Amino acid sequence: MNEATDINTLCASVPDDLAKIIREYPEIFPDDLPSGLPPKQPQDHKIELEPGAQPTVHTQWRLTQPELQEPRNQLDYLMAKGFIRPSTSPFAAPILFTQKNDGGLRMCTDYRALNRVTKKLRYPIPRTDELIDNLRGACYFSKIDLRGGYHQIRVFADNCHKTAFRIRYGSYEYTVMPFGLTNAPSTFQLTMNVVFRDLLDKCAIIYLDGILIYSKTQAQQLKDLEAVFQRLQQYRLITKGSKCEFLKQELEFLGHVISTEGIQINSQNLLAIQEWKSPTNLQQLQ
Repeated sequence: MNEATDINTLCASVPDDLAKIIREYPEIFPDDLPSGLPPKQPQDHKIELEPGAQPTVHTQWRLTQPELQEPRNQLDYLMAKGFIRPSTSPFAAPILFTQKNDGGLRMCTDYRALNRVTKKLRYPIPRTDELIDNLRGACYFSKIDLRGGYHQIRVFADNCHKTAFRIRYGSYEYTVMPFGLTNAPSTFQLTMNVVFRDLLDKCAIIYLDGILIYSKTQAQQLKDLEAVFQRLQQYRLITKGSKCEFLKQELEFLGHVISTEGIQINSQNLLAIQEWKSPTNLQQLQ
């Protein structure tokens, strides 16, 4: 899907007055992240090691044939984008795989050894209940998800070598913030808080790469959305249009169903908890 089609599809699903606003900000609704390094944000990701820490090296886990094919696909994409590059770093983390909702495989880097020797950034991640409390009394809600959120933040140039990972096809290091680093959530939340500082708890709440805009009237919601769009464009942050929802009177956010009638925990989450089987041995308990 090209950018114009993505914008047209998005605009076709919303009222005309909102569609007009969306068309003024096509840069924040592309169908993929741009190639090359993202623009500098208020906080590049730094990896500071504990005093005396040495480069961490871990042998690659054994991979099955399907798992070997997946890195080829994802490496090609990341290399083409400029998000990773070949590395001669003394650091080496292994990769592993988790299953996606669609049954595919997601390649992850196992940074546990690096995380153990990394100085922790003590920046607070918002409490879900405190965020949700801000929504009481609002009647219109919109939700915006950032596309590949972490990959929109650079790794500090002198720290890229610490993100190195090793697979059968060579060693590579990230130029953008990867998933799995101990301080990545704090770096991302700090960035978002700086970007939206004057809108927080007035018309928007933000939890990592999820933005919820809330207003008492539809007219005010349109103004609030434009303020958020302007900020996204100013900092050249990219959204995932297919996961955005606009001008809703009921939607799900952070495991809660938010509506004009109040806030409830998602029933599917409650059902999953109710059906959770009790552990029958020590290993399951752990």
